[in-house]
Formats: sequence, C-alpha cells, structure tokens
Amino acid sequence: MSAPILLLQNITYTLGGRPLLNGAELGVLPGERICLVGRNGSGKSTLLKIAAGDIVADDGTRFVQPGVKVHYLAQEPDLTAYSSTFDYVADGLDETEHYRARSMLAELGMTGDEGCERLSGGEVRRCALARALAAEPDLLLLDEPTNHLDLPTITWLEKELAASRCAMIVISHDRRLLETLSRSVVWLEQGKTRRLDQGFSRYETWRDEVLEQEERDAHKLDRQIAREEDWMRYGVTARRKRNVRRVAELASLRNNRREISARGTSTLRMSATEADGGGKITIGTESLGWAYGDRTIVKNLDLKILRGDRLGLVGANGAGKTTLIRLLTGRMPPQEGSVYIGPSVAMVTLDQQRESLDPTKSLSDTLTGGSGDMVQVGNEKRHVIGYMKDFMFRPEQARTPVGKLSGGERGRLALACALAKPSSLMVLDEPTNDLDLETLDLLQEMLADYAGTVLLVSHDRDFLDRVAGSVLVSEGDGQWIEYAGGYSDMLVQRRGEAPAERYSEDRGENDLVSKNTVKSEKKQTKLSYNDKRALDLLPGKMTKLEKAIVTYREALSDPVLYSKDPAKFTKISDALQAAERELTDAEEQWLELEAKKEELESQ
Repeated sequence: MSAPILLLQNITYTLGGRPLLNGAELGVLPGERICLVGRNGSGKSTLLKIAAGDIVADDGTRFVQPGVKVHYLAQEPDLTAYSSTFDYVADGLDETEHYRARSMLAELGMTGDEGCERLSGGEVRRCALARALAAEPDLLLLDEPTNHLDLPTITWLEKELAASRCAMIVISHDRRLLETLSRSVVWLEQGKTRRLDQGFSRYETWRDEVLEQEERDAHKLDRQIAREEDWMRYGVTARRKRNVRRVAELASLRNNRREISARGTSTLRMSATEADGGGKITIGTESLGWAYGDRTIVKNLDLKILRGDRLGLVGANGAGKTTLIRLLTGRMPPQEGSVYIGPSVAMVTLDQQRESLDPTKSLSDTLTGGSGDMVQVGNEKRHVIGYMKDFMFRPEQARTPVGKLSGGERGRLALACALAKPSSLMVLDEPTNDLDLETLDLLQEMLADYAGTVLLVSHDRDFLDRVAGSVLVSEGDGQWIEYAGGYSDMLVQRRGEAPAERYSEDRGENDLVSKNTVKSEKKQTKLSYNDKRALDLLPGKMTKLEKAIVTYREALSDPVLYSKDPAKFTKISDALQAAERELTDAEEQWLELEAKKEELESQ
C-alpha cells in the first residue's frame, strides 16, 4: 500500500472554550477521494483548515509528504487583494502555466478581466475553482465547492473532478456530487472521526447502524450504572481500596453515558407555522413578459400555481430566476401580461444571501425582535432558549452576534426566523446553501408536511428530486417550460439533455456567455461617480421600502382601524401607495443603471 500524502493524528482544537476536535484522525492516500461529513458546527471546516496548514491544532500531529502540493478551496474565498480575476487565478503559477489559468476561467464563463471588487457569490466561487484546478495540486481540499453555482457549472465541475487524478477531500451538501466522487467517507462527530471505506451512497445506512449500536450500548451502560449505584447504597462496607476503585468506575460509566447521550440532545426539530385558509390558486400568470434591455427574461408565460404545489425553478445563473420570483411574488410589476396573487396568501421568504439577518444583532435578539426573551411562533409564544434548541443552538449562544456564526448556523437561524411566521406560501431561494445533510433531511420532511405552497429556487439536484412536484426550466430567449416531477424527471423528459446555456449572473442577469470563448483584453469603461453611487445605494433603499410596505400592510390589516381612526387609515393608505410607487421607481432605476453599466463595459 502507498504511503499517505497527508496524515492527521490525534488532532485537538478548542474554540471559544469548547473542545471542537478531540482526537480526530485523517489520512489520505495518493488519488484517494474522501467526503468529510458531519453536522454544522461539528468542526469539518476547521479540520480541513488544519489539513491545509491554515490553522494550527492545539495538539496532535500533521504530516504532509515532502513535495506534495496541497490546494485548499475555502468556503468563503477572499479576492480583495487582487485587481482582476486573472491575477487571482494565476497567483502562484509560473508564467509558462498562465495558459491554464486563462483556460479554466474560459471554461467557467469568465474572461479574467473582471475586477474583484464587485463580483457576485457565483463568480467568486468560479474564480476559486479555476485557481484550484489550474494549480494541478496533488491534494485538493474543497469546502462546499458547489455553493452559489448554477446547475450547468455543477455538472461541469463534477465531470472535471471525476477526471482528475489528484487526491481530494470534499465537504458538500450536494448528495449527487458526493455519490459521484467519493470512495471513502470520514464522519466527524463529537470531535472524533470515524471512517467508512465505501462511497457516500452507503454512508447513511452505515451511520444509522452505528447509532443503533450505540443506543444498545447505552442501554447496557444504564443497567451497569444501576447495579453500581445499588452497590454504592448497600455495599459500601467492603474493603476501602475496593470501594475507591468502584466509585471511580461508576464515575467513568456515568461520563461514558453522558457522551453517548450528548449525541441525542442536539436534535433539530423543524415545523412551519401555517396561515389560515386561502383560495385554490396561489399564483397565476397570463402572457407574462419582462425584458431587460434587449434581452428577454420572460415571454408569454401562462402559469398556475395551486395551493399545495411545490414548484422548483431551474436555470443557469443569470437566466432570470430571481427576476421571475420577484414578478411571481408581486415585488416587481410585469412589463407585459398580468400576475394574480390569491387575496389570502401569506408569504414568507428565505433569501439566498441571508440578507434579512443583521450581523450586529445577537442570536436571541434576532429571534425575538429585541423584545424580551419570548419568540412569537404563529399564535403562541415560546421561550427563546427552547426555540433555539429546536434548531440545534446551545443556550450559551444566545448572546452571540449573528456575524460570528458559521455559514450553516446562519442558515439555520434564517430558517428559524422564517418558519416562525404564519404562511401559506414559502419562497425558498437556495435554502440548501451551507446546511448539513441532516438539516436538509429534516427540511425536506418539514416541506412534505407543509400544507401551503412552496416556490423553490435551487441548484441542488437531489433536493429538487426530493421536494419539487414540478420544475419550471429556462429554455433561453425568455421561454420557460414546466416539467412534471423533479430534476431527474425533467432530464428523462428531455431525453437526458440538461439546459446547457450559461449566463452571466452579476450584471443584472444580462448577456449570454459562451462557455469556451475568451474575450480579448480591453479597457473597461466605468459609470460616472453619481451613477455608481446610486447603483450602490439603491439595493439598501429598496430593502428599506420593502420593510416599510410590510409595516403599512400589517397596520391596515387591523379590522377596527378605519372605524376607530379614519384619518390614520387614510394616512397609512397614502403612505403605502407612495412607498409602492417609490419602490417601483427605485427598481426601474436600478435595472436601467445595471443595463447602462453593462453597455459601457462592453464597448
């Protein structure tokens, strides 16, 4: 057998006074493909950073075979020190190897001339992947490589990694990717690692078998503890040395039992608060149309979304999914046709960037709105600590600022906030980002029990298969076609052909990008200072207006407001109309500036 190119032994690491890793082990052979799994907060990313040498363990040994090139793709890559995407990707490569940087950027739909200061999440991820693959490392460490990527790019990445000869360790919530790539599984739990020398498809069965065996061991420990406690009560008259030994053994048994029990105390409980009633049709469109400059996003779309439907939106980044969601939910007026939203529809939205979360607020204040220690969950109030435990947060995290939480913890917090609100329509924009596999399973089960309508934007093929009843697919040129079933069913109906076009996602969902074309180098022309400032400020302004509109609508929903204070009712109604007009104007201005920016840069 070959010698390992990376070996971690007895790794310990403490974070915030809490042992995160406690005796973790990890070994990688040449060409080996390992998926690293575990719950959010279990220390997967930390272990990967120790493997990369980015952080140093408190104890234990790290060995990398001399001459082995290791490349680490972080969950949140930082490009701020680079002026262009090419500079970032080519960093560390010889000049003779720069062609690989250009080639990888072209494969991922980028030119290398893009400035790094205003890249979208998907572009940052594509640049990081281009850098990792262009480096041709012996060992590739990938932390959530599919986050923010569209389905065509994920498919390309899957094929690229499958064809690579390098060894790799992958952390991902994308089951399909893990099933395709992995040959071994390392499960990290309670700071320790266990290894299965089979692919991910076998992991969940194996994990359940391990947990069942531990449960049986726990029952045996309970009986042994009961016997020892009985001896402590009635048998303490034996020789002193033997007594001391048995007391120590009892303490050890209890400690072992606590460790086993700890695995069952952080169980996620997830349920949505459902609003009353609502009509049969949740959303309907007739000849819906929207164009962005000379590019058609939606054309003649007739669609009916009934109560209880689960509709997934599928398309490349920039195909118009976000625009279509905004049209369907009434946040943007259509340019052509009409949109009908049921009068009793209560909507809750989980946005992709978790922008509704204030990083300066504590976890507790985020859930309670800063008012005491009770959370309003539907029609009942619950103590914030109890509600936190439902989403696997520890009581001592109550005062932790949101900005200090991990990506997975922020995802769970956003879910906790969204699910507390009564709803009959749930709009989920990339809900799987940063969530662990067990949380995804529970989210899927919750959606299965949810009586309302689900509108889902996701690039997770397995999640779409499990949740969606039908998928609405962008076919290009503004055409959207609905297919019954999930993502795999759509592929069957298309005879195995996935939508292949890739769009630029960052400039207002504009411009089809050729997969294999590298644009010639050219000097970029920028917006004026005033236009650039307006473009920077408008998203914040739109967010504030949207919040104000929600507040006004909640005030007007009071059935006694008009009879009690007609003047106040009229004042709020006028303010609502003004805010809606201002939001429409702001959205149109933002779209015009994005189009202008793109036009200038293409000259």
